[in-house]
Amino acid sequence: MTGLRVDDLSFAYGAKQALDKVSLRAKPGSFTALLGPNGAGKSTLFALLTRLFTTRNGSIHIAGHDLQRAPLKALGALGVVFQQSTLDLDLTVQQNLAYFAALHGLTPIAAKPRIAASLDRLGMAERAHEKVRALNGGHRRRAEIARALLHDPKVLLCDEPTVGLDAAARAAITDHVHALAASGICVLWATHLTDEVRPDDHLIILHQGRILRDGTTKEIAADQPLSDTFLSLTAAPA
Repeated sequence: MTGLRVDDLSFAYGAKQALDKVSLRAKPGSFTALLGPNGAGKSTLFALLTRLFTTRNGSIHIAGHDLQRAPLKALGALGVVFQQSTLDLDLTVQQNLAYFAALHGLTPIAAKPRIAASLDRLGMAERAHEKVRALNGGHRRRAEIARALLHDPKVLLCDEPTVGLDAAARAAITDHVHALAASGICVLWATHLTDEVRPDDHLIILHQGRILRDGTTKEIAADQPLSDTFLSLTAAPA
């Protein structure tokens, strides 16, 4: 499988079970929404997917590479947008991306067209020479997504990327990432906001470390609003 595959993944913080035998699939060209309330285990899962945490309980394959056996190849196929911004506020957008490209071993000559293409893809070309400090929250997020795409990853992880943004900026970022998925990238989008999930999206509902539902949004929500389904599933103990 060239997207993302997780099998029987478990992780505990001491006596607290954060993930309990989680298995999921996210395919290339799909927008997979990982929906769960705060404390559901979303950030723990992302920490395992990015190898910030490790566990022997379960397996992770990224673009066909086993994360435990071939971590460099697996992580090389991964683009990540974390919850907290990691841009240097005193550098321009282009300088931030150029620095990231250099960390991935790209020469300035090789990086330049990639930076231009990535910024254009996110509607950020005209902001390339602005300092990040001068950008609003939505444009900063677009810059981070553009940066995450520089090395042409097969899988894009977005860990609650719209936190702190207003409704218009959230909608714009969600639109951009849906378009990226439609272009062929495998997207795993973690959120606790049901309005970021569309009827045809692949939806996984995570609660108390376990997957409660896995299917398309319209299949899971059936004839009621997704927000009602989500609340009914997560209001009571899983």
